[in-house]
Amino acid sequence: MSTVYDESPVDLLEVMRRMGQAALSASDALGLAATQTKNQVLTAAAAALRAHKADILGANALDLARARERQLNDKRVEAMAKGLEEIRELADPIGTVAAHWTRPNGLDISRVRVPLGVIGIIYESRPNVTADAGALCLKSGNAVILRGGTESERSNRAIHACLEAGLKAAGLPLACIQLVPTTDRAAVGLMLSGMTEYLDVIVPRGGKSLVARVRQEARVPVIGHLEGNCHVYVDRDADLAMARGIVLNAKLRRTGICGAAETLLVDRGCVATHLAPLVQDLLAAGCEVRGDASVQQVDPRVRAATEEDWYMEYLDSIIAVRIVDGVDAAIAHIARYGSAHTDSIVSGNAGTATRFLAQVDSAIVLHNASTQFADGGEFGMGAEIGISTDRFHARGPVGVEQLTSYKYVVRGTGQLRP
Repeated sequence: MSTVYDESPVDLLEVMRRMGQAALSASDALGLAATQTKNQVLTAAAAALRAHKADILGANALDLARARERQLNDKRVEAMAKGLEEIRELADPIGTVAAHWTRPNGLDISRVRVPLGVIGIIYESRPNVTADAGALCLKSGNAVILRGGTESERSNRAIHACLEAGLKAAGLPLACIQLVPTTDRAAVGLMLSGMTEYLDVIVPRGGKSLVARVRQEARVPVIGHLEGNCHVYVDRDADLAMARGIVLNAKLRRTGICGAAETLLVDRGCVATHLAPLVQDLLAAGCEVRGDASVQQVDPRVRAATEEDWYMEYLDSIIAVRIVDGVDAAIAHIARYGSAHTDSIVSGNAGTATRFLAQVDSAIVLHNASTQFADGGEFGMGAEIGISTDRFHARGPVGVEQLTSYKYVVRGTGQLRP
């Protein structure tokens, strides 16, 4: 049965309970679904997105589209459809053997990937998350309950209807991908602490306040990150032209994403040649620069950085710049102030780069590349639900493989333990 959206007063607890029960049942069916069946869903859903583009854009026009990121157009709807098709083409992780060995007693042991179960995803304004998250969970064999932001409520419903069309075409339960059918914010609280018998994991995707609330209130495991305080370290052996391009891209390509660089560290060994061009490039591009005393001497427009600046995730055209005494000092700075998200070194010295990549304990570390590559699509994952800075289970971009667990399958020939 298709989702019924009703703004009349409802017993929200009962609605969520029914969704949870349906998701559990659907999870069993989806966990056993053949790759061809799951791919059929994505093919049909992509076709539905294209066929119902006018409906989706009409729904989006009715939403409160104050922020550009919530505004859909023909190109973005097509991008969603292509995203589903890209996920369709990914290898199916379910049932794959991650490891296999035979014991001296003849026991044959395999570690096999299995779905997590039922995933709850709470996200804010971007309606494309409805398509991405639904598709990733489906491909990884997980039932999902989606709770999108109220600002994109109508858009989310229109996109979800296309996912339901895909499920129907493949003969899978519509409860495999459910969208919370109410804008009541109490639904978020119920997902966090009132549905532990139904949800196996919660994934938040949104701003710092949402993620902080989820981490504080959730009674089931959470996959996600709180902050993206990302760094670019320009080493004394860095090519200047390369460093200039990487720093500008890492900071300014999109300032509001979690992979945007927030702090630039410059090796004291290249201050005379590299610092002024890097700072002036940023200022010329309209970026506010906050720096230590040495950086302030480069240009009078540089503001004094405070201790708080080294911790900041600005998500804006602002960057903190500091001079450090070599790669060890850069590593120490990142360890103290960073958020274990994404950090990059620009250097022509392979040994120095290897040291940085080994010792910086972040989910993503890069050499001679922009931090804005912190994205599942750029990693070849088709899409992502988010970036995880956790050390348990998923870390880095969370795609289909990261939405799985494993079990051990043991085959014997009558062995008895002595």
